[in-house]
Amino acid sequence: MSVRFKEGASQGSAQTMKTTPKKHRWYLGGIASAMAACCTHPLDLLKVHLQTQQQATHNLTSMGIHVVRTQGVLALYNGLSASVMRQLTYSTTRYGLYEVVTAELKKTNDPIPFYQKISVAAAAGFVGGIVGNPADMVNVRMQNDVKMLDLAKRRNYNHVFDGLYRTATEEGVSTWMRGVTMTSSRALLITMAQIACYDQAKQFLLTTRFFKDNIITHFTASFIAGTIATSITQPVDVMKTRLMEAKPGQYKVHNTVISIYLV
Repeated sequence: MSVRFKEGASQGSAQTMKTTPKKHRWYLGGIASAMAACCTHPLDLLKVHLQTQQQATHNLTSMGIHVVRTQGVLALYNGLSASVMRQLTYSTTRYGLYEVVTAELKKTNDPIPFYQKISVAAAAGFVGGIVGNPADMVNVRMQNDVKMLDLAKRRNYNHVFDGLYRTATEEGVSTWMRGVTMTSSRALLITMAQIACYDQAKQFLLTTRFFKDNIITHFTASFIAGTIATSITQPVDVMKTRLMEAKPGQYKVHNTVISIYLV
């Protein structure tokens, strides 16, 4: 009798474990992105410098050497606080929205169709771009400060909160949203390419006999998605960077593409 009871209890607990809903730790995407930003920030800074140079006088290597020679190694980490804040706002929002919404869709259709992944990723990225724009704007300005050898021309934000406060008091709160059109457009595209393509690539790889659900598959899917994302968003990323760094009235949003590439 006791044996049957134990067996029944164990079966019941097993069923309970199967039906227990999975906890979606949507915030982990933002935390991971912030940690990654600490490692990739020097490359991001050099990217901003290359995007804002008026003439192609430097490549990635020569720009890095130039920054280190003129400003020191620590200059490569200028704006790190803003970069981390950008990821905590922008990436947490887009990853979180995508995770929560796709989890609901999977309740009725698992795996969900690719067009639904694309649609959810686009919406999540668009919202994330708007939420993260203030920190992104300060990040671009702090990174670009290193280019100005004339100390009087630098903005010299101490950290992201100082940058947000000073832009609000000196230029108006609306400055926080400068370049938001390009930021949200870029975020829409990169989230579609990153998350939706990652999901689809991983799903495809697992159907082959060469991949299993392990770190190699995750890395391969991430590499594919990252390559697609960078290729798609590069032009918009250049326009976003220049809009955020530009002086008031330098570019008009409705003809940004023409004006930026003619300058």
